[in-house]
Amino acid sequence: MAETKFNELGLKKNILKAIDDMGYTTPSKIQEQIIPVILEGHDVIGQAQTGTGKTLAFGAPLLSNLVKTQGKISSIILTPTRELAIQISEELKRISKHSKAKLLPVYGGSPIERQIKSIRKGIDIVVGTPGRVLDLIGRRVLKLDSIQFLVIDEADEMLNMGFIDDMREIISNSNDDRQTMLFSATMPSKIKDLARNYMSEDTKHVAVVRKSMTVSTVTQYYFEVNQRNRFESLCRVLDVDNPSIAIIFCKTKKGVDKLVEDMQGKGYNVEGMHGDMSQNQRLNTLKKLKNGKLTYLVATDVAARGIDVENMSHVINYDIPQDIESYVHRIGRTGRANKKGLAYTFVSRRERSFLRQIEKSTKSKITKKDVPTIEDIVASKWEKIEEEIRETISNGQYEDFISFAKDLNKEEDSVNLTAALVSMIYGKNVKQDYSENNITSSGKDVRLFLTAGRMDKLNPKKLLEFLSDHASTNKEDIGDIDIFEKFTFIDAKEDVVENIISECNGKRLCGRKLKIEVAKNRK
Repeated sequence: MAETKFNELGLKKNILKAIDDMGYTTPSKIQEQIIPVILEGHDVIGQAQTGTGKTLAFGAPLLSNLVKTQGKISSIILTPTRELAIQISEELKRISKHSKAKLLPVYGGSPIERQIKSIRKGIDIVVGTPGRVLDLIGRRVLKLDSIQFLVIDEADEMLNMGFIDDMREIISNSNDDRQTMLFSATMPSKIKDLARNYMSEDTKHVAVVRKSMTVSTVTQYYFEVNQRNRFESLCRVLDVDNPSIAIIFCKTKKGVDKLVEDMQGKGYNVEGMHGDMSQNQRLNTLKKLKNGKLTYLVATDVAARGIDVENMSHVINYDIPQDIESYVHRIGRTGRANKKGLAYTFVSRRERSFLRQIEKSTKSKITKKDVPTIEDIVASKWEKIEEEIRETISNGQYEDFISFAKDLNKEEDSVNLTAALVSMIYGKNVKQDYSENNITSSGKDVRLFLTAGRMDKLNPKKLLEFLSDHASTNKEDIGDIDIFEKFTFIDAKEDVVENIISECNGKRLCGRKLKIEVAKNRK
């Protein structure tokens, strides 16, 4: 069956010319199905996963049908994050290249006075985050009483971030005869209620559901690690794979800061991104990533929303995501435009069951991979060093040093000499001082059960100090710590277990007389 072309969808010539300038000829599934429906004037719900071209899907018909009204806003586009607001605005500018629509992204962290000044000069389309849009409405600068289009993008993420009431208030400030478009990867009940209450009865629902929720070009692996060797495992993976550009996900802002500090301490080209950082910081970091001046970005889920960087070779889940949807969104950062991508996830033993849930829901395979050994790292680095040596020889970029090599060769065997030079180069290329060849087989962990928990105000720091004081353990001896309401589980190195049980049993921890034993069943 012949593929549909953009020029068959009913878009105006100036929009088609801009799309052609962008290098697109064939629409994606969501674009093919929803553009004609929007052009007909229907309210629409577009349901598709991230990375499917939703911005062009609503932007092209919106701009094609846009009627400019002097001194009034014609369209408002709501999006959950600053980065996504900027990205959508940039995409719309490209689509409107030959139609000269005036666009403005509005978001917190940028001076509101400039945004007010721009709106008063005359803007056709505003792309904004809910908080800043409401602020501008409250100041009576942004008036939505005669808009032609209202677009809500990433509606499910808006819901997750607590913007549902903001969305309702913004919609209530707009005119009833607008055309409304709602885009969402999933359709939770509150989003369905929003559509039912604020969209027309003949709203068209266009759903493009992949057979697999994940990107087919992404190969997925997991590494089983514990907290003690998680960072070294990451370093080993990076030193073997040498990613071109990678995004590394952490659960918390604090986790991002800690990992960035640790990675920078080992010499990796890395920066972080999370909600506590200034807008300028975040934009500068994103610019470096897109320009190839940054290799690794460590980010939280919310901060990474909307990041779309070409040639992203790896997505690494340093912390496992909180839900399946977050996993799908994370790994969707790589494997775009039919390019190959890799997704790695670090999990503890107790988190493996969640991976099975992801596999079942996404109908994909996440394969176990062993953490690289020192031998793997040496082999990977040698391959790169050998390639550089051969390239240097072929380019003749060594002739000035031949006399020095001859002098050395008089005193040293050529094999020893070459090995020494390679060793020096290897040392400069490996970020971590690895001591054990295989960290996953260097002694088993034993699961221990302790009769103290959150109700006793126990936390990991207090527990580690207690074990250090009474059993002379150090942080490296203890792996995962799972604190529940009335009890706690810890992973401890096999060679310290006997000492922990004998020295800590019967002692008081957080006011409670402690009982410790080897866990019968892993929780």
